Amino acid sequence: MAWQPGPGFEQYSAQPGMHPGMQGSSPQVPTGPNNPLNDVFYGAAPGLLGAYLGNSKDYVQSNGHWTRIAEQVAGGLKYKPPRHDINAPDLYLPIMALVTYILLSGFLLGMAGKFKPEAMSGLVTKATIGWIIETIMLKASLFALGSGDAPTLDVVAYAGYAFIGVSLSLVVRLLSPYAFHITWAYTSLCMASFLVKTMKRLLFAEVRRYDRDSTRHHYLLLLMAVAQFPLFYWLVHVR
Repeated sequence: MAWQPGPGFEQYSAQPGMHPGMQGSSPQVPTGPNNPLNDVFYGAAPGLLGAYLGNSKDYVQSNGHWTRIAEQVAGGLKYKPPRHDINAPDLYLPIMALVTYILLSGFLLGMAGKFKPEAMSGLVTKATIGWIIETIMLKASLFALGSGDAPTLDVVAYAGYAFIGVSLSLVVRLLSPYAFHITWAYTSLCMASFLVKTMKRLLFAEVRRYDRDSTRHHYLLLLMAVAQFPLFYWLVHVR
């Protein structure tokens, strides 16, 4: 007996956006009860900040290449925000990694018998200082290389990605103290490589075009990469 579609099949098929791969429509941001984070991050914040927090799960799962979407505006190029470009830096992942780092650090203090309620405020302060240091370092490098007009929130987002590697190092520290230092060195190296590639490919486009002092560029990029190791070491050592 041949298969017969159910009574609701035609109505389901006729709804627009149900088959984005067949109809060519773009993925939609999930809404409704099936998306519990809809009112928290996906478009919750207004204005410029909302563009960095209003991401969909498609954005989080689809970062696959380095190309940014740019548009021509008066005075040069302007990159689109994360809501419209899956390869743009966002604040969703850094904030989630920051919260994870604080919780893991508190758990480590508890395992060592050193946890106190006021310790959480100290961890928040330490994480915030680390994020600020990374942001200032990246922004200062941009100014030194003649690209100080890069969007501040882009730089803040790039700096916040450090907490992904830091959180991973803390997880390994919980599972295997012997592999902790290897993971710390590896995640520091990954962050250093990520920042160098990002700065060279995305934020230094106009600097490369003129190539005023490539030697200075290389030294500053190397300094920024090396600085990730002591910064990560300070963040992952919770006492």
